[in-house]
Parts: sequence; C-alpha cells; structure tokens
Amino acid sequence: MENKLIDHLFRYHSGKMVSVLTRIFGLSHLETIEDAVQDTFIKASVAWRQQQPENPEAWLTKAAKNRVLDIFRKLKAEKNLLPNLQQSRDFIAVNELFLDAEIEDAQLRMIFTACHPDLDPRDRISFALKTVSGFSIKEIASALLTKEETVKKRLFRARKTIQKGTIQFHIPQGKALPQRLESVMEVLYLIFNEGFHSNTQEQLIRKELCGEAMRLCQMLLKNELTRSSVVYALFALMCFHSARLEAKINSSNEILDLKQQDRSLWHFPLVQLGNTMMNKAVLDPEYSCYHYEAAIAAEHLRAEHFDDTNWTKILYWYECLYAMQPIPIHILTMAVVCLQSLDFDKAKHYLEQLEASDLEQRSYLYYGTLSDYYYATKNIEKAIEYLDLALQTVTNSLEKEHLQRKRITLTNSTLKRKS
Repeated sequence: MENKLIDHLFRYHSGKMVSVLTRIFGLSHLETIEDAVQDTFIKASVAWRQQQPENPEAWLTKAAKNRVLDIFRKLKAEKNLLPNLQQSRDFIAVNELFLDAEIEDAQLRMIFTACHPDLDPRDRISFALKTVSGFSIKEIASALLTKEETVKKRLFRARKTIQKGTIQFHIPQGKALPQRLESVMEVLYLIFNEGFHSNTQEQLIRKELCGEAMRLCQMLLKNELTRSSVVYALFALMCFHSARLEAKINSSNEILDLKQQDRSLWHFPLVQLGNTMMNKAVLDPEYSCYHYEAAIAAEHLRAEHFDDTNWTKILYWYECLYAMQPIPIHILTMAVVCLQSLDFDKAKHYLEQLEASDLEQRSYLYYGTLSDYYYATKNIEKAIEYLDLALQTVTNSLEKEHLQRKRITLTNSTLKRKS
C-alpha cells in the first residue's frame, strides 16, 4: 500500500520539487536536484514501512526542504560560494518558495524551460515529461512511441544543452512566447493522451495522467501571459474526453467502444465545463488543431444515443483537422467515420492511403479498421485475417481481450453462414 501511495505522490509531487529546487539552485545543478528528489522518495519508502505520516504531502515537502539544506552545504563545501542558509535571510526565502503560488510559478518556468528553442523538438517533449510530470523513461518511451534507449539519449542531450548556461529559468515574453507555448501544449496533450489511452500493457486508462495534464493546463490559464484561446480549446478537449472516462471500461474490466458505453455514466459537469471553455476558445476566429479535436469530441457528447451521432459533421471537422495537421492517424479516423456512416467507398479510399507502418506502435488500429471494413462489406474471411494481424501487433492486454471477443463474434458469424 505504501509503495502505491509513494508512486502516486511521486507522480504528483516530484515535478513540483524539481521545479522549486531548480528555481533555488539554478539549471546548472539540475542533475543533482533530480537525484535529491529521487533520494527523498526512497527515504519515504523506507520510513513509511514503519509508520505512514498523517500528512504525506507535508512530510515530503519538509523532506525536500531538508534536502535543500543538504545540497547547499554540499555546494558550499565544493565552491565556498553559497551562504549558510540557517544563518541568513535566504532561509526565509526558501520557505516562501514552497508556497502554492510559488510552486505553480516554478513549474510554469520549468515547462517553458523544457520547451526552449535551443533544445531539439524531440528532446523538449522527453525532458518536460521527465522533469515536470515525473515520467519514468519507460513511460516516456510509451507516450512518444519510441525506444527507451532513444529517450535516454534525448534526456542526455537536453541536459547537456541546458548545462551550457544559455537557457534561463523563466517564462518568455513578447514574440518568443507563442512559439514556446505551442510546444508546451503539445507536451500537455501527450501527457493527457497517454492517460486517456495508455500504451502500457495492463492499463488502458491512467486517470492520474489525465488529471496531471489538466492541472498543468489550468496553470497556463491562470497566468495572464500564457492564457489564450488555444489553451482554452486544449482544456475544453481534455474536459470532453475526461467526461467519458468512467464509461470506457465496464465492471468486468472490458473495453467499451462509443456504441456500447452507458452514456448515463458520462460526467456532465465536465461536459459543461468544457462547453464554457470552448465558448472562450472561439472568441478568437483563428482555430487550432485543439479547436477541431474539441469540436469532434463535443459532437459525440451531443448525441443522446450512438445512432444519433452526426457523422457528417464529425467527418467535416476531421477534414479541417487533417488540412491543418496531415498525419496518418487522422486518415485512419476518417476511414472509421465513413464506416459508421456506411460510406464504404470513401472508407476504402482513405484506407488505401495508409500502410500499417505509418501507425508505428498503433499499427493494430490499422488492421482493426481494415477488419471492420471487410466485415461491413460482407467479406468475413478477410475480416478475420486482418483481425488476426491486429491481435499479433496489439500490446495492451485489455485491447487484446477486446479484439479476441470481436474475433469470436466473427468466427461465430462464419459458422452460422456455413451451417
């Protein structure tokens, strides 16, 4: 139980601690800081075996402050430059930096530091996931659909660039802000997506990641410098998707698609919050990919029953999205939408533009959609063939079980036709 609690707290608080300590010591000491935070949680895992504190968060904050003193002493011994905190005003300043508003400010600084243009775009995302949200290397590899060794190299490159000393720990202003904000939102979007549709083997949904992405997005909205229509659209999208989380898996831990979901389980206060955010997002006539994705999610939520879904409108929004962001997953999704509206020729047109390798670790989605196409066009044998390919390439155990149930249905359908 203690380990689960520590894992949970690490997810929520390691980013806070790293950000605050970086504000105190500077980016040049980032590696020492990350080690110190790791040590704090290791210390917690040992200490809490005997007795769990009444307020674990306060315990960790106090432990982090003590680590501040330890690091100061270590650096002072090495360089003889830093003050003795306990005998100076700086000790009061350190305490103030652990106040909620200052922690948020430090985290925003860390997010924008991670998305600095001096860093390679791929390195930015890996570095932000590690420092801001406490992702492990394995989790980052999963979220970015890449190898763990690649993530390690990206983190190493990012730290090396930061250690050169040209990057400042602040929120950019003026012309530099919009471009950096775009990179920040991409990171938050990735964090949310990994929670909403996880690539981990055993879990399909990881609510803590969705919550973390939404918390960081709210931080952007609270700050006058970073509040914008695009951030409102991203937060609206997160609200709309989060509203359906409880309905995605049934009591038997089985995946339910939109058609099977119990819509009474959808959390409508989140839908209402999303609508409020979307109303603010569209005050600016220039739309982003997040505007279009939020519009698609809202269209699904608007339908009282699955059969009431306005697939024509959804396809239109996907076409707008693809024009702005021409990536394979949007083509695949347009094919899925066409299957729902029984436009099989158009679905085939989209599928013919793709290959399984275009979807990388999600190639099973391509095979699954091909299977659905052949099933809809009465070619059951082909449908089973592609479903088998999907089963061979899927990694998440819940999705595998979902596909296995579909295969049983297809096999039974074939047997009925033959009998």
